[in-house]
Amino acid sequence: MEKIKLNNGVEMPMLGIGTFLLTPDQAEESVYNALKAGYRLIDTANAYVNERGVGRGIKKSGVPREEVFLETKLWPAFYEEEDQVERTLERLGTDYIDLLLLHQPAGNYRKAYQIMEKAVKEGKVKAIGLSNFNEEQIQEILDNCEIKPTVLQTEAHPYYPQTEMKKFLDKNDIKIQAWYPLGHGDKGLINEPVFSKLAEKYGKSNVQIILRWHVQAGNIVIPGASNPDHIKANIDIFDFELTAEEMEEIAKINKNKRYYEGTPELLASYAAMKPDLDGQK
Repeated sequence: MEKIKLNNGVEMPMLGIGTFLLTPDQAEESVYNALKAGYRLIDTANAYVNERGVGRGIKKSGVPREEVFLETKLWPAFYEEEDQVERTLERLGTDYIDLLLLHQPAGNYRKAYQIMEKAVKEGKVKAIGLSNFNEEQIQEILDNCEIKPTVLQTEAHPYYPQTEMKKFLDKNDIKIQAWYPLGHGDKGLINEPVFSKLAEKYGKSNVQIILRWHVQAGNIVIPGASNPDHIKANIDIFDFELTAEEMEEIAKINKNKRYYEGTPELLASYAAMKPDLDGQK
């Protein structure tokens, strides 16, 4: 597994499993299967309402906790609650989180970031970062923080490679992590001729070619999966390498097309929406 070094010296696996839209039981099984298949990065979030299942999956796998890079995200409705980190730890069944992100730029995110900084100082969190923030919002955090964000988790894929954002992040030594790495499963993207051609050349699937593109582009990637065969296939991308010419060819399919837009109205609804975190199984 290839790793990337964050700006605080912490090393993070380049590929992990995402658990968005999985029930607690599905998340438990997916995390278990992923860790057995060699994954060491697990991504979840308060809003997925499956953190308890993720924690059970880690324990069930038998993989030592210190070998697992566990990542989760705080939800805006809880940003001002001082015990939010402790409650998240309790749901996950662990005494520390490797990477903790603010899920959305909504609500009092400046206050929430200060709470995350406090958790780092107390040893409850190893690294902190942001999710779905734009450049202006990231700069606001940089201008006011004591501890720099290490990671921005955001939409990124060959149709929307985040070229300008990555320049900004590189300047500030913040790594990018891609969600919707396959374009929300868009068959048009996955079946682009360039991926079919490269899949035939390397004896891989189109999906594996796209995931390899992410890693070589410097993107930490977290494809979601619950099917054990898909979980195994998604991590099988470290035995080949795309050439510089092939990376350039893939760059030509950029459509500046995204599948998610965080409108002010949507962000306001996030700040008011309180999922039943403590009621999850």
